[in-house]
Amino acid sequence: MGTKLNLSGVVSESIVDGPGIRMTIFTQGCPHHCKGCHNPETWAFEPRHSGDVDKILAIAVKNKILQGLTFSGGEPFCQAEALAELAQKCHENGLNVMSYSGYTFEELIAGSEEKPEWMALLKNLDYLVDGPFIEEQRSLMLLFRGSKNQRFLDVPESLKQGKAVSVNEDTLYDGTKTRG
Repeated sequence: MGTKLNLSGVVSESIVDGPGIRMTIFTQGCPHHCKGCHNPETWAFEPRHSGDVDKILAIAVKNKILQGLTFSGGEPFCQAEALAELAQKCHENGLNVMSYSGYTFEELIAGSEEKPEWMALLKNLDYLVDGPFIEEQRSLMLLFRGSKNQRFLDVPESLKQGKAVSVNEDTLYDGTKTRG
């Protein structure tokens, strides 16, 4: 058996959790407790459902219509080491990877000195929706985001430039970050 994750659940095919058809992994445990959270049942850190990285990957690879995986929560960066491993294996199998986080990109970069697993996960992401959900800024008109403060970031470009770089939504579906 491989690396374990503490999961709230898995959606095998989603079109609302990132570009294309995706498998969404809902992690268990979140320190943010955002008012109006869509998934408050994911806040507790107690074990809920055990997930095996290699089994999740095998299921994803078998589904030929998937473009990628999305890590949601809970707070995915609370399980960054295991998710970095899963993300790396996804890339090796032609799948892109997206994550949500209640932390901002800048907080993740700053915190990675103390928690190097955060950087390991960032380096294996294609997309990141960052920042806490703010109920007063809630909008149903935002692509893959719940509140106006959240950003939809191109992680490789953000790491390259050393600052948060938003995804160019006009070219998002041009096929450059989908399964080959």
